[in-house]
Amino acid sequence: QVQLVESGGGLVQAGGSLRLSCAASGRTFSSYGMGWFRQAPGKEREFVGAISGSGVYTYYAEFVKGRFTMSRDNAKNTVYLQMNSLKPEDTAVYSCAAVSGLPVSNSRLYNYWGQGTQVTVSS
Repeated sequence: QVQLVESGGGLVQAGGSLRLSCAASGRTFSSYGMGWFRQAPGKEREFVGAISGSGVYTYYAEFVKGRFTMSRDNAKNTVYLQMNSLKPEDTAVYSCAAVSGLPVSNSRLYNYWGQGTQVTVSS
């Protein structure tokens, strides 16, 4: 069982930055691929990015490439999402998720989810 708790969301002006954190419980954190997803009001959940258990491999949705960066600290059981050059269309609830094995973009394959943290970008 893995429990995930996100933090770091908030209100920021367009062009600003935020760093989201996702703290995980459990002793096998490094065996899980981790993903970040987001969901805006009235829209479906969408993939943002994913990182492998070792942290060596990352990949991102096209709309965040060059702006968002994922990293993880397995000693702290935490994964991060650094978001730069934020745009109003980035406004959403951001959730982290854990998948046993390789990280993927399909949210249905993830085993565990956090409760989400709100990110609001004003214009």
